[in-house]
Amino acid sequence: MPETMRLLTAADYQPPKWLRNPHLQSVLSSSALRRRRGLQRLRAMGTVDTEHIFDGGDGVRLLGVHSRLPDRPARGLALLLHGWEGSIESSYMRMASAQLLQAGYEVVRLNFRDHGDTHHLNEEIFHSNRLGEVVNAACDVAGRFPARPFVAGGYSLGGNFALRLALQAPVAGLPLARVAVVCPVLDPASAMMGMENGLPLYHWYFQRKWRHSLERKRELFPERHNYDDATLAKSVRELTEWMVRRHTDFGTIDAYFDGYCIAGDKLAGLQVPVDILMAQDDPVIPYADFRDWRLPSLVTLETARWGGHCGFIENAACDGFSERWVADRLADVNG
Repeated sequence: MPETMRLLTAADYQPPKWLRNPHLQSVLSSSALRRRRGLQRLRAMGTVDTEHIFDGGDGVRLLGVHSRLPDRPARGLALLLHGWEGSIESSYMRMASAQLLQAGYEVVRLNFRDHGDTHHLNEEIFHSNRLGEVVNAACDVAGRFPARPFVAGGYSLGGNFALRLALQAPVAGLPLARVAVVCPVLDPASAMMGMENGLPLYHWYFQRKWRHSLERKRELFPERHNYDDATLAKSVRELTEWMVRRHTDFGTIDAYFDGYCIAGDKLAGLQVPVDILMAQDDPVIPYADFRDWRLPSLVTLETARWGGHCGFIENAACDGFSERWVADRLADVNG
């Protein structure tokens, strides 16, 4: 392959020295500046966006946005999945969409239930083992928009979902050709301990976001969700234990975490090519989890020295390396 056509690799990410702090990277990743920049980029391209309600099965409805460039035939269709308490309007989702559109793809950004102001669409609350509805919605996406190849990308918890989606694709009849993910959650139990023992900022961030989400659910469905403010004041671990007991059939938090854990050899049955980008300094997903990961030959795991959690910021304008990397890998499906 000529040098000009060489795929990006983790080694290509070389941020300036002032951007090598993992906490700065992680905070900048979800900054308002990045969200605005992503929106400006999509608007400047003349993107045509259309909202759709996708079928998650059993009456579940998930909202997504289909994006395309007018008067331009599509090379393929990309599905993007966001992280926990993110949404289709998260900065990385907007910027990855722009990169994929530029590469000739149509894009569908999909909200998980209870994300992105969609709490009204489903009565029951979100949890991370609701894989079936995401698989069904992905099949609906693929059926509505015929552009092929069909590929998927995800960030953080969205990366975890995308990898489990790839594992289920053959059985579900989903024509998934390739997956590219950034900083996926491997072992939820390990990630929980990392958040509890790390910088308090991360626990505060996710606790606040989750509490607001549950408050919104209570406002919409007061008879079903009558929990009190004392419940919502719990730590993330305590709130997870409460949710597992009240809103799942797992019984214990350990069983719940194991339900969406993809560490060890749990991805051994993958039949879809996968690319994974991870940062060694990720303050949310412990890098040690990746050292013991046993992956099939269809999977390429790349680790960058820097990047934080889903950061990979390149400059003061907050351009992101990971969005370019995702688009590069997904657009190379026939490469």
